[in-house]
Amino acid sequence: MPVFTFKGKDAAGKSIAGERVAENKQVLASQLRRERLLNLTIKEKGKEFALPTLGRQKVGAKELAVFFRQFAVMIDAGLPLVQCLEILAANQENSLFQRTLTQVRTTVEGGSTLAAAMRAHPRVFDDLTVNMIEAGETGGILDTILQRLATYVEKIVKMRAAVKSALIYPSAVIGMAVVIVGALLKWVVPIFTKLFDGLGVELPTPTRFVIKLSDIVGSFWWFGIGAIVAIVLGIKYVRKTPQGRLMWDTLLLKMPIFGLLLRKIAVARFSRTMGTLITSGVPILEGLAITARTSGNAVLEQALLKVRKSIEEGRTIVDPLKESGVFPNMVTQMIGVGEATGAMDSMLQKIADFYEDEVDAATKDMLTLLEPVMIGILGVCVGGIVISLYMPLFKMIGKLAG
Repeated sequence: MPVFTFKGKDAAGKSIAGERVAENKQVLASQLRRERLLNLTIKEKGKEFALPTLGRQKVGAKELAVFFRQFAVMIDAGLPLVQCLEILAANQENSLFQRTLTQVRTTVEGGSTLAAAMRAHPRVFDDLTVNMIEAGETGGILDTILQRLATYVEKIVKMRAAVKSALIYPSAVIGMAVVIVGALLKWVVPIFTKLFDGLGVELPTPTRFVIKLSDIVGSFWWFGIGAIVAIVLGIKYVRKTPQGRLMWDTLLLKMPIFGLLLRKIAVARFSRTMGTLITSGVPILEGLAITARTSGNAVLEQALLKVRKSIEEGRTIVDPLKESGVFPNMVTQMIGVGEATGAMDSMLQKIADFYEDEVDAATKDMLTLLEPVMIGILGVCVGGIVISLYMPLFKMIGKLAG
């Protein structure tokens, strides 16, 4: 019979590891569970090994949305929880997600709740997911909670895709403009410089400026690349610190056009997350803490934590929201109405629907505005260099014709 290595934890949380002989994995897993070992990992000795992975694996939002949707359908159809997890794990192409679901299934088989099993894998299942699953298990509405989670993740994915599509075009045009202008200054302008030196003509001011710029690029092009890399790394380093992240997010929210779009995204995400949590039965204080951690914006996170503290002191939710300065008056008024009528969950969902539509409209308007502006900038940069190079030739041709 084959030899298996295993790792797990006993009831006291102590790690246990060893080797056993068994007919197969399933038989050994049953034996170990009877011995009250949890979080089991079993491998056949000498045959199973972990392949190294390039880069850091992650589970995408789309994969999670599909998982929640399929999980909800299976639970609604009456399949046992362990069997659902086994089927879903077997059908995952993402190796990290497959391993995670397998470990969750093993933990649930050992007598743990689904929420507790998911809580052990924060890289895949965040606080929002775990708390909603826990509320669903407690209330006996796990299939409904999974449907809400799927809808929530799908809407977040849709909003992210809209923002990314709005950023792709200007980024591509700016990148193209930098490459084209750099190539002209590095290789084309020096050819014309040699031609002008041979002709001995007097150069107009725009031409001299372009030639000087070409000399700088030709001599210090490495400095420009180094500066760009340094700026990117500097921003990443600053964003790793709490104060730097707060400063950066504050700066982004104050930008003329992009800042307004980011504020709408923040309000839409807050409303969707908070509304989903309250609808699922999560207490408002815990919901605010989870929403703050998953907001993705340091300014909004700080504001929500202040709101939570104010509510703990006995105040209503509206006043601290107004004082934060992050939320528009319409949002605070609608939340106030929802709080007074006891329908805050539905009011937050309506706010989220409204602001998600606003984000879609704003991204389309931004694309419509940026398209001619970007083309104009590209035309001015490239056209300006070309015209400045031909100006001495036009001047010389004019003299010869005269």
